[in-house]
Amino acid sequence: MFAIVQTGGKQYRVEPGASIRVERIEADLGSVVELPVLLVADGEQLLQGDLLGEQRVSAEVVEQILGKKLYIRKYKSGIQYRRRTGHRQRYTVLKIAAIPGLEGSHGA
Repeated sequence: MFAIVQTGGKQYRVEPGASIRVERIEADLGSVVELPVLLVADGEQLLQGDLLGEQRVSAEVVEQILGKKLYIRKYKSGIQYRRRTGHRQRYTVLKIAAIPGLEGSHGA
């Protein structure tokens, strides 16, 4: 069983018990956040759109981390213009607790 959830303008495929790294969410460590569900699938069953209603996936905030440093270089030839800056994206690691909709059919 898996679900497609949306956060930070991106979509993620999640399963119960899995950990995912998403763009930073303002939440304390150990708190529970709710992510909107776009699709739920379990074998031959598929729920999406109006069949889901307003269901949400529960996820626990495990940690707040910084990603790998990315360097940005700018260069213009002939005028001795060179710049180098860096950026580190902030991420939140979430552990998926439960996916609503198909718990009864899977037994977990």
